[in-house]
Amino acid sequence: MKIQLENVLPREIESRSFEIITEELGEAKLDPEKELIIKRCIHTSADFEYARSLCFSEDVVNKAMDAIKDGAIIVTDTQMARSGINKRALARYGGDAFCFISDEEVVAMAKENGSTRASAAVDKAAKLEAEGKKIIFAIGNAPTALVRIYELMQEGKLHPALVIGVPVGFVNVVQSKELIMETDVPYIVARGRKGGSNIAACICNALMYKIDNNRE
Repeated sequence: MKIQLENVLPREIESRSFEIITEELGEAKLDPEKELIIKRCIHTSADFEYARSLCFSEDVVNKAMDAIKDGAIIVTDTQMARSGINKRALARYGGDAFCFISDEEVVAMAKENGSTRASAAVDKAAKLEAEGKKIIFAIGNAPTALVRIYELMQEGKLHPALVIGVPVGFVNVVQSKELIMETDVPYIVARGRKGGSNIAACICNALMYKIDNNRE
């Protein structure tokens, strides 16, 4: 059998990818407000399950875009997620992206408390909120980060502008996502075991592209 390659110009590869995604989704009806985010997650992972597993709190897309436009910072649980975020686009609104996982204070705090560094990093982020920063959490790896976010919210010590909860894995992954969905925080969660740092970053970017209205 002869293998036939599509003749696609480099600048057209992304748009062609989105055409294929739309074709393969078939008659699936996506909420126009959430469509870009869902399709970008599929584009990043080639996994169509995100069309079913991504869960959105009420009016979260508008709330998230407002937070970004208001200069919110994004706190990730991995350097990979931070690296994947379009920081130039974020800077246009006065925001920045941070990962505290290797921060000396966080490492010491985790050792002292017997916690994961991801959990301790949430405590450091909470200090920034106390200083007046709006925080978006983009969690793609560590369920312990989501659990700590939940605990601090229950204690009234943390009020995130958005929680992107998409850790991948097996131990407490499903449960940590369900905890976030029980709260009244604006959230975008990938229900189940799937997710990852790349998905966390792509959701952040999709929100910024949606503000700019200049990407598929």
